[in-house]
Amino acid sequence: MNNSPHILRDFDHAITTLKGEVLRMAAKARHNLERAIQALLERNPEIANAVIADDDEIDELERSIDKLGMDILVRYHPLANDLRLVVSSMKISMNLERISDHAVSIAKRAKKTIATAELGDVTLVEPIYSLADHLLRDAISSYSDGNGTLGASLHVRDKELDKMHKDVTSQFSARIEDTAGRSQEYLHLILIIRSLERVGDLSCNIGEDAVFLEHARDLRHKGSSEREVTREI
Repeated sequence: MNNSPHILRDFDHAITTLKGEVLRMAAKARHNLERAIQALLERNPEIANAVIADDDEIDELERSIDKLGMDILVRYHPLANDLRLVVSSMKISMNLERISDHAVSIAKRAKKTIATAELGDVTLVEPIYSLADHLLRDAISSYSDGNGTLGASLHVRDKELDKMHKDVTSQFSARIEDTAGRSQEYLHLILIIRSLERVGDLSCNIGEDAVFLEHARDLRHKGSSEREVTREI
């Protein structure tokens, strides 16, 4: 890369813009998820419709981040930490887009659930959402703050979410067998908590990218005994 002050200033601006757009996308994806659950718990179809409508903005942000990242790679040929930031940012935006897709799925199923008589067991979704949201919040922080330790910690906490998801799925499945005429609603709830479990997985992916960004360590496809493997760019 040409090291003239002008080029360096443009490069710094491009990197700052890229990271800022990822964080803006993260805030919107998390807000969409929050509103989707709010729509379900408060039986509010207007909020569900807003989540569905706002997904287009998330898709546009992903496209914008991809373009920004590719422009930086082609124009500046970044190395080491800067290259990891660009690559990680592009991967994180993909995971955020998938999280927003799950929020939309939850909102659509919430609308179908709202259209029927109120189901008391819907409250079992709330603690699963709370844990998934905490994982997502900390995943975003691990990227924003360059905190690889926080990013690496998400896997252990995600196991708690997996257990909670399994337990509540068993409860809802039992209700399908025991409750006449409400099987469709319980199936929607099963798929809603499945989406929340996937949000936890996607948050772990973001945490892995934060570890790679800070330490150049690739945690993908590694067992617990292999998580110290280092990959340098």
